[in-house]
Amino acid sequence: MSTEREPQETERDGAQVSTGTMRDSDPGESAAIPELVIISGMSGAGRSTAAKCLEDLGWFVVDNIPPELIPPMVELGARSQGNVARIAVVVDVRGRRFFANLKESLATLDAQNVKRRIVFLESSDEALVRRFESVRRPHPLQGDGRIVDGIAAERDLLRELRGDADLVIDTSSLNVHELRAKMDAQFAGEEVPELRATVMSFGFKYGLPVDADMVIDCRFIPNPHWVPELRPFTGLNDEVSNYVFSQPGSKEFLDGYAELLRIVAEGYRREGKRYVTIAVGCTGGKHRSVAMSEKLARRLVSEGVETVVVHRDMGRE
Repeated sequence: MSTEREPQETERDGAQVSTGTMRDSDPGESAAIPELVIISGMSGAGRSTAAKCLEDLGWFVVDNIPPELIPPMVELGARSQGNVARIAVVVDVRGRRFFANLKESLATLDAQNVKRRIVFLESSDEALVRRFESVRRPHPLQGDGRIVDGIAAERDLLRELRGDADLVIDTSSLNVHELRAKMDAQFAGEEVPELRATVMSFGFKYGLPVDADMVIDCRFIPNPHWVPELRPFTGLNDEVSNYVFSQPGSKEFLDGYAELLRIVAEGYRREGKRYVTIAVGCTGGKHRSVAMSEKLARRLVSEGVETVVVHRDMGRE
């Protein structure tokens, strides 16, 4: 694995077209509205890496585009005779009138029935500071202050957009290759499923996953860590899994939460939400949360939800 731990971005002035050439069609021809992905998030969290990944997958990618130009670009794509079927745009705080213009553009796209998704790149303050210091660049919003001041200002500015995002990816502990793998997992398929879920086991002692939509706490189950013969194993081993689900309340908890997720999944489908991250936690992220995540993922798959399981903290001890 690469020793480079953070996705780095190359900030560029002006709107940069990454790939593709639009060709106008005859205005009288039938227009197919392109699929649209809007990439945004914290400066230094990996927006450029995410954009390059979509470019490699054949998307027409534009970096740092003024938000008011997004609807005209989609219109041009619709007139391209199918040559521009998928468009990805990177929008961020380098455009200072960011939110006012973006809200208006999103409203216009919705009125035009454009199929759009928002991908938000997130990262911890510590990781962002480290990345900016490593490239010796100021944060775009820090002004005469410190990097942390710029980060705080950006978080405040992006809070509403993060809440509206279809997919939030936390890159705090990801390297470039791991971020690309996450993007590939979401966008590489030809057919877009109704709903994709990531079930992530984690240890509370290492902190909550910031990209979680829902958090499940398994610490009420007796800890296999205190059973000497089970301590070396993980929740992937049958011995640990059998122990976890033999404890009072474990099976009932799984059944109850699986039913809750079935209801939530139906609601997400109705609302057009395509991605959900379910974080399952125990103390260290090695035994209980891993076993519960595996069982819960199987329940989701049985309900027709395309599911990926990630064990964030397994092996950290």
